[in-house]
Amino acid sequence: MMRFTSSTFSVDAASDGSPKRTITGIALPYNVEATVSGGQVVSFMPGSLPTDGKAPKLYMSHDSTQAIGLVTERADSPEAMYFTAKVSTTALGDEALVLAADGVLDSVSVGVNPTKFSYNEDGVMIVEAADWMELSLVPQPAFSGATITDVAASIPTSEDDLSNNTETAPDEPEPTESEETEVSETPAPEVIQASALFAQPKRKFAMPSAGEYLAAMHAGGDTFANVNAAYKEAVRDQQTALQAAAGDVLTTDTPGLLPVPVLGPLFQDLNFVRPVVSAFGARSMPNTPSKTFVRPTITTHTSAATQTEGSAVSATTMVIASNTVTKSTVAGQVTLTMQDMDFTDPAAMNLILNDLAGEYLIATDNIAADALVAGKTASGSTWTVTAGDPTSLINSLYDAAREIAEDSNYFPTHLCVSPDVWEKLGAQLDANKRPVLGYTTNGVLGQNSLGRVGGLGYNSMDVMGLTLVVDNNFASGTMLVTYAPGFEIYEAQQGVLSIANPSTLSRTFSYYGYFSTFVAKSSFIQGIVIA
Repeated sequence: MMRFTSSTFSVDAASDGSPKRTITGIALPYNVEATVSGGQVVSFMPGSLPTDGKAPKLYMSHDSTQAIGLVTERADSPEAMYFTAKVSTTALGDEALVLAADGVLDSVSVGVNPTKFSYNEDGVMIVEAADWMELSLVPQPAFSGATITDVAASIPTSEDDLSNNTETAPDEPEPTESEETEVSETPAPEVIQASALFAQPKRKFAMPSAGEYLAAMHAGGDTFANVNAAYKEAVRDQQTALQAAAGDVLTTDTPGLLPVPVLGPLFQDLNFVRPVVSAFGARSMPNTPSKTFVRPTITTHTSAATQTEGSAVSATTMVIASNTVTKSTVAGQVTLTMQDMDFTDPAAMNLILNDLAGEYLIATDNIAADALVAGKTASGSTWTVTAGDPTSLINSLYDAAREIAEDSNYFPTHLCVSPDVWEKLGAQLDANKRPVLGYTTNGVLGQNSLGRVGGLGYNSMDVMGLTLVVDNNFASGTMLVTYAPGFEIYEAQQGVLSIANPSTLSRTFSYYGYFSTFVAKSSFIQGIVIA
């Protein structure tokens, strides 16, 4: 558990000597994965939340109608974002302080709008930058470690207020000790017990309209998770039968689902990973107001040579090529009828949008794979697959690596192959029928003289020091020895757009982004022929 040094924030005293109405703690731990709305796994990078700008509002359970204060201090560190919030002097604010002091609301949850993010090969959304909109007091956080460490409560009461109550408050309420924190030598601030607050009836949840639900879905994070959870609770209370999964466009496409409860998550038969994009990395798309941008490369270098006394020194003019890279748009869309959105579980809408985003990932990886193959240079190497003899494999890899080294003095970093070539690599045996490229199974290491192809898995595979990239977007028989900096990928994911179609009572969703590739040096991509 992450612990917060309480001395990071001081609790100032009010004019009467009592502590102010503040709450201090950890707003968000960095590099921690958590599952938020719709099953999306998210992790925030250090520095992804701002420490300046407009102060985030303090809510109860992400409900904007229950605002109770403002975040007054934000302190960033490599481990987490810390906060101090001032609770307003209102009935709701008094209730929040009592619940926080009693430990009922001992956690917080941030409401953010990601502005820069990417997905890793496991499908985890990595947030690099976000607008911090609000912070909410909650009983259970999405991110473990997002906790309240100090509560300084001072709730003034008057004799008139107490005389109106039907119960008598204790004469001398005992203070509650705040949670101890490590490292700091500063004593934890005293928590003054608030006067009794009478419970009020639970507010009735108003069923959201389609527009309100979509707005919450676009906000994402805990906002959508809480709206969706409240919706399901209201459905259960009303004893309605809306547990079906959503179809694609029309309810006629899902006749067997509507009347029957569906158990378990939707089966996903596609793995939304991008082996090529993940291996080579995606750079930020240049923010130029045009459909193209220029990527310069050196075609002729300067020179240096031994100079004979009195003779002219070596002189060569550098030539820089102006390469034009075109921004391509990758997009997909789906249309849902209002009936599908109204007659099915709204959580299924998020499944459809996640699938739409996943198809975008597959399409962009396919573009990158095709561009990598198209930009290769034929090394002249041929791997003749021979049972029990890896000699041809070793010769072809070294031949391709030599081509790269002779041209630049660089050495290759990746071996990119199609699944059928990966199969051939894993099946290579030596004269004693032992795997040439090993594997690890249940902690047992197989023969591993030239590398590791992961057995039947995909983790940490290498061949003779080259990172192995297996991608089904490569055509059969593809085998490329590459030096990664010779191939560049540019991307700017734009996310989801939606528009209502009143004439057909439907809503169309689109997911799009801008994607480009650039072969900086074709000799850094050496193709091997397989015989």
